[in-house]
Amino acid sequence: MTKIPGASGFDDEQALKAAQEREFKPFTAEQARELRAKSPPVSPWRVIAVQALAGGVVALVAWGLSGKVSVGWSAAYGALAVLIPAAVFARGLTSRLTSISPVTAIAGVLVWEVVKIALTVAMLIAAPRLVEELSWPAMLVSMVVTMQVYWAALWLAPRKPLTDNA
Repeated sequence: MTKIPGASGFDDEQALKAAQEREFKPFTAEQARELRAKSPPVSPWRVIAVQALAGGVVALVAWGLSGKVSVGWSAAYGALAVLIPAAVFARGLTSRLTSISPVTAIAGVLVWEVVKIALTVAMLIAAPRLVEELSWPAMLVSMVVTMQVYWAALWLAPRKPLTDNA
């Protein structure tokens, strides 16, 4: 196969030069402290609290719009099917065992994510037996809204104002 110079819009030499110019430079300890101060971590418990609030609102709206208590309970159960596994996951990740080393942290994420998924699936399987006159659409809409609150919680997280120290 014949290469046509410049056919891709840039030369390979130019791309190599650009990559070399963007050499990785690690932060100093002071730069790392400044970055942490500007972007404090979001507590998983705060996210779960916002999810609980959103799930409660969805359940009340579902009940109000449908006029059926069973639809409200279905939506509430959908929120619980997200909240309970998320709380178990957060508790597992904030335990001492997962903070021993980077390896245990990674293993902890994997193990607790499997536990979270299994618990969610178990709650969905049990839903028809636990919620009388289960409304699948209400439950699923509530689950989706409750799950998507992660984004809102991150977006609404308190941040320190960025100041120019120059």
